[in-house]
Amino acid sequence: MNNKEFISELSKRTGLSNKDASQLVSSFLNLMTQELQNGKTVVIQGFGTFEVKKKLERISVNPTTQQRMLIPPKLVLSYKPSASLKEKFK
Repeated sequence: MNNKEFISELSKRTGLSNKDASQLVSSFLNLMTQELQNGKTVVIQGFGTFEVKKKLERISVNPTTQQRMLIPPKLVLSYKPSASLKEKFK
């Protein structure tokens, strides 16, 4: 399901117009993005938890040349599904 199909299905189920459903999804994603950028965790009950984790810098070795490289630290987005969502896919 792509974004257009999702918005169409959301508008059918909620009775909103496609434009209103699109604005709703856009607002939701913008709010979620802002919270994650502020270092907060986003928990959606029944769906899962989104959080930004910091990966520390590390040393990596190129297997071909055996050259060692320092990989800088970075922020990564992680998602952990809720127990009820996991249960549905067993």
